[in-house]
Amino acid sequence: MRNIALKLMYNGTSYHGWQVQKNAVSVCGTLEKALAEVCGGPIHLTGCGRTDAGVHAERYVANFRTDSRIPTDRLPFAVNTHTPEDIAVKEALEVDPDFNAIGSCVKKEYTYRIYNSVFKNPFYVNRAYFYPKKLDEEFLNRAAGMFVGTHDFAAVRSVGTETKSTVRTIYYCDVSRSGDLLELKVCADGFLYNMVRAITGTVLYAAEGKFAPEDIPAILASRDRSAAGPTAPPGGLYLTRLWYEDERLNG
Repeated sequence: MRNIALKLMYNGTSYHGWQVQKNAVSVCGTLEKALAEVCGGPIHLTGCGRTDAGVHAERYVANFRTDSRIPTDRLPFAVNTHTPEDIAVKEALEVDPDFNAIGSCVKKEYTYRIYNSVFKNPFYVNRAYFYPKKLDEEFLNRAAGMFVGTHDFAAVRSVGTETKSTVRTIYYCDVSRSGDLLELKVCADGFLYNMVRAITGTVLYAAEGKFAPEDIPAILASRDRSAAGPTAPPGGLYLTRLWYEDERLNG
């Protein structure tokens, strides 16, 4: 039986997240139906992470096992004829039998986009968080940098999927600006439920003067979700980069 990894991207606006759900349309469920059509039987996909409802992925990796002999170079074209326009498979690769899209992932990068302008922009609806108050990206970057390192991130985690530990390592957390678009990029060895959106909300709270950037380490140490900022809306969040030992899947 072959183990095949897919490199794909999706706009998550119309989906109730990646994970298959009984009473809601998901990215995984939509892809599994398309793959079943192409491979001639039921398919179970393992994704590299559970993106929430409305969250997007510019890069995503999922794997499945199949007896189908369809060549990997033809698979993306075949699958894309059965998926909506907001899901696209870019590449298919045969991988080691023990490869697992989530378990084999070394680290991930998420990007949160903020449209920082006095006037709203219809083309950023569900694509970036509209924030009309002027933001200083250097101040935001100072606040974001406080999250770097190995910490208990319970203070920026929503109640949801249970995990054995809330300790994670953030390798970088940076804010940059291009015109009216701000990007907060976070790279870590793993993420908790709503972690990036809560980090974004906390950085914005600091920008609003609710607390100083230097207060953030104490907020993390408190493990108190109510001490941090709110959870930013899902439409501004993108999974943007992945790292694997199999370098063909990186990027």
